[in-house]
Amino acid sequence: MKLLAIETATEACSVAVHVDGALIERFEIAPRRHTELTLPWAGQLLSEAGISRNQLDAVAISRGPGAFSGVRLAIAIAQGIALAIDRPLLALSTLQVLAQRAPAGQDKVLAAIDARMGEVYTGRFVRADGQWLAQGVEQVQAPETVVLDGQGWFGVGTGFAAADGVLASRLQDGLLGVDACALPHAADLATLAVAAWQRGEAIAPELVEPTYLRNNVALTLVEQQALRESKK
Repeated sequence: MKLLAIETATEACSVAVHVDGALIERFEIAPRRHTELTLPWAGQLLSEAGISRNQLDAVAISRGPGAFSGVRLAIAIAQGIALAIDRPLLALSTLQVLAQRAPAGQDKVLAAIDARMGEVYTGRFVRADGQWLAQGVEQVQAPETVVLDGQGWFGVGTGFAAADGVLASRLQDGLLGVDACALPHAADLATLAVAAWQRGEAIAPELVEPTYLRNNVALTLVEQQALRESKK
């Protein structure tokens, strides 16, 4: 299978190309440079892989949650490419992609991304038959309200560093370890997308919807301050 994967939902920007089992990636922590980097990287990686856009079977993106502008950018670029070459999209959860950052052997993962404004995006995943199965729904919530089902979980993502590490401290009895620096990678997205392709989960580009979790995509400064005050 030949696949282009785009991941821009956080401060990291990454693009990967998967060609029949071989995987190459560009990754950089590059706040506010996603628009500048994504398309050139895609072109460079396709050239390195020795294929053209027209040879792709599909394009994969992480659909959020994450930074609103980053989520929209990945979807817009992927839709443009997919529509131009008449190929489907594979849209996966950013939190599920992040779960791939857990060390080998960890089968229960709490993925958490700093959502700013005193909140975190969270998702719980359990590995079964090589797949990450979601346990419950993904949420945006205050770190103080996050709970775990039992022990033996591994935490990944910037949500564990948010608010002075409240999440890691609060859940320490249920966590085997934490990687608070982990960010989603397009290479992991590509790996998950290939499996999703094999399960028949590709969809038409125009049907892809972002996952924001937050009802208000943008808040005024006054609204942000009011929200922070309400959480004290």
